[in-house]
Order: sequence, then structure tokens, then C-alpha cells
Amino acid sequence: MTLAWIASLTMAVAAVPVASPGYDSTRLRQDVAAIHKAGVTGVEAQVWTPSRRMSARAGVADIRGNRSMPVDGYFRIASTTKSFVATVVLQLAAERKVSLDAGIEKYLPGLVRGRGNDGRTITVRQLLQHTSGLHDYANDLFADLVDRKSWRKHRLDRHSAEELVKMALRHKPQFKPGTRWAYSNTNYLLAGMIIKKVTGKSWDREVRERIAKPLGLRHTFNPTTPYLPKPHARAYVKFRPAESWTDTTVSRDNFADGGLVSTITDLNRFFRALIGGQVLPAAQLAEMKKTVPADVPDIPGQRYGLGLFWTPLTCGGGYWGHGGDGAGHKSREGILDDGRHSVVVFTQSMILDNTATQRHERADQRLIDHALCAAKAPRR
Repeated sequence: MTLAWIASLTMAVAAVPVASPGYDSTRLRQDVAAIHKAGVTGVEAQVWTPSRRMSARAGVADIRGNRSMPVDGYFRIASTTKSFVATVVLQLAAERKVSLDAGIEKYLPGLVRGRGNDGRTITVRQLLQHTSGLHDYANDLFADLVDRKSWRKHRLDRHSAEELVKMALRHKPQFKPGTRWAYSNTNYLLAGMIIKKVTGKSWDREVRERIAKPLGLRHTFNPTTPYLPKPHARAYVKFRPAESWTDTTVSRDNFADGGLVSTITDLNRFFRALIGGQVLPAAQLAEMKKTVPADVPDIPGQRYGLGLFWTPLTCGGGYWGHGGDGAGHKSREGILDDGRHSVVVFTQSMILDNTATQRHERADQRLIDHALCAAKAPRR
């Protein structure tokens, strides 16, 4: 699919000289353009190395006004939130306030019961690693969001985390805890509730005090309203490929499985500090990096730790990160083990179609692969 129906899409690029061998501002601009051509209305990417930063933008912030993509605008980071929440839990583990291998019944007594679900047999580690077997509440909550009418009707619905957990517990477990991997947002609702139980503070307050403030992430927060601060690009969804775009910018999602708002610079800063060993003690970072195979379509070889994906590179080795897919917002991150080379890509808009989704994902992965493989290449 192309966006030829938008008569005057623009591309804006801000770049510094070569960031690493073989990957420069021209290559970044080309990779960003390829993501744009994959069918999104706007994209921004940043590549950071120990000495240089590059950024590039393409497309528009608003299809009606034809504004260029803002520099470092706010967006909903969706499931990238999970890396922040897992980090808080691991900090609590370092303080011996939480045990990764304790049953969640210890912290949330009586909550996870029924239909074969049992909090006594599910550990904190299994929540963070998506090996709990718990049903994903999102499959139920979003089942009826199939078109523009249903989106507008339900986008501001209010739920509590407890209500969403109960929604998940209406279903039998997908498998015995610890025997398989299956992504479930329910796991991180429970992780957020454990943080509150142990500290007496909400998960987002702990993220703010333990991570955002120390690292200077001034643009990372859990929103209290369904509106994004300025500057931001507008989010769009095509519920069916042949439809026009539905504006999904205004929405309500502020739970521990995907509620944070951030910027591309803040995400680069966070993941570099995390993988670089500045946020967690060495023992807890090592626990975070213990992975199991993750059954993710179209990304063979991907693995999952505690709130982190590991993705292989075509040049050997791999990178860390945690993508986020919201209603019209998508982010992808790639950080090498040295914590000094990183990439963050943000796109605004998505088409709910397998072919379009795969095309978009491949373009994102190519950019990250090109940039990080260039960083790994020997200098000449």
C-alpha cells in the first residue's frame, strides 16, 4: 500500500555526520523513507552512538493539516511500559522486598483463583517473563473494537486493573505455569499491583521516582487525561485496509501493561542506562537478561527475558528492547549489550491487516539491523 492519496507528504531530516562505520545520515534517511513507504503516515527515528546522534523524520503529523512530524514529540509507548515496570520489580528484588521465585499469592492473596488459575503456582518471575499461562485480558477487552464506530464508543471507557484481571480469570489457563511462553498483558497488571502492595505507592509513581527522575526523563509519565501534551503527532488506525484513517489520538490507557507516554529521546536514554548497568545492580540485570524462546510471528529467533525482548541481528549477536503497539502508535527499540549503541523508531498509524503489519515490521527491523550491524563492524 502507498499513501499517494495524500498529495503533499513531506520529509524532514535532522542529522549529524557519520555515526558509525557504514551507517550515516543518508542511510538513516533512506531507512526512514522506507518505513514511511511501508504505509505509515509519519515516522521518526534516532540512532545514538558513544559520540554521535542522528535523527530523521518522514511524513506528516496530521493528515488534514499536513504538518511535519514534530521533533521528539510525545507518544503512547504502549507495551514498552513493561520494561519500566519490570525494572521497578527487579529493584524491589534487589532490596529484598520481592522474591522473583515466590508465588504471587504471597503479595496478592486470594486474587488469582478460579477456572484453574492459582496464584500459589505462579511466580513473580513468570509474570515478568510471560510464562504464567494466564489469559490475556486484552483479547476480550478489544474484541469489539472493529471499526470507527466502536472505537469512538469505547475509547474512553473506564476500568480498574482489578476488573481487567477478573476478566482474564474467567478463562482457564493457557498452559501450566513455567512450561511455555505466551504474551499476556494480564501479567503486567498483576506486576503493577504487586508494586503497589509492596511499596504502598502506585506503579507509575515508583517508575517516576525510581527511574524517570534519576535519569532525567522529563517527558516520561503516566497520563491522567486521555489527551497528549504538545508537541505530538496524531495517531491513526485503518480498521480495514480499504477504509480511510480513523483518528485514535484521544484514548484512555494508563495501566502497568502499557500506560506510559514518552518521547523518542527519553526511550533512548532509558534503555541505554538500563542495558549499560546504571539502573539495576549487576545481579538483577543478569536476571532480566535470562531469556526463553518467544513465539513472535515474523521475527524468528526472538527471545524474552524479564520485560525485555532479545532479537537476533543478521550480522550475528543480537539486541535488547521492548516494542510497543498501541492504537495508532508503534515503537521499536534496539540496544547493543554495551549499552552505548541504540536505536529507537516511532511510527504513528497502523493498518489492521496482516500483510500491512508484516510490511511495516520488516521495514522497522531493517533500520535497526542496519544501524546496529554497522556499529558492530570493525573500523577500517
